[in-house]
Order: sequence, then C-alpha cells, then structure tokens
Amino acid sequence: MTRTQIQLPEPLFGRLRRIAQVRDISVAEVIRRGMEIYVMSCPEAEPAAKPWKMPVLRGSGGHLVDPASVKGEAVAIENRFQAP
Repeated sequence: MTRTQIQLPEPLFGRLRRIAQVRDISVAEVIRRGMEIYVMSCPEAEPAAKPWKMPVLRGSGGHLVDPASVKGEAVAIENRFQAP
C-alpha cells in the first residue's frame, strides 16, 4: 500500500471523521472506499500523445544531413503548396 498525504478543508474532514466513528472504521478507510467509488465512476483516460520532435534528417545514404543545407529545398517545397 502506498502512503500519501492530502489536505482537506476542516468541514470535510469533520464529516469524514463522523462517518468513520459511526461505521467504526478509520478515516483512512473512509477515504479509500470513497476513492474506489470515484475511480470506478471515471472512464479510463487515454494515454497522452507523445510530444512532437523534429525528425532526424538523413541523406539517401543514411548519413545525417545538416538542416541548414536543405533549407533551399524546404523553401521550394513550401512554395509549391502555397496558394497563388
């Protein structure tokens, strides 16, 4: 079991303490049970997309290419796709 620390407003903690006393269980158990219900009501979260990274430019022979050396080609390609 993992130990964690949370901060609760006094009125909420007071209610949790009263619930625990009535049910003869610990406040931690009341919180665990509440979290189990909360987690069951939430849909599974989709994993976050990986952040985009600049691809490594490689020449036809597989060697690394300096991005500055292909700027002219990149500008020409960009110009082809721009509206006239």
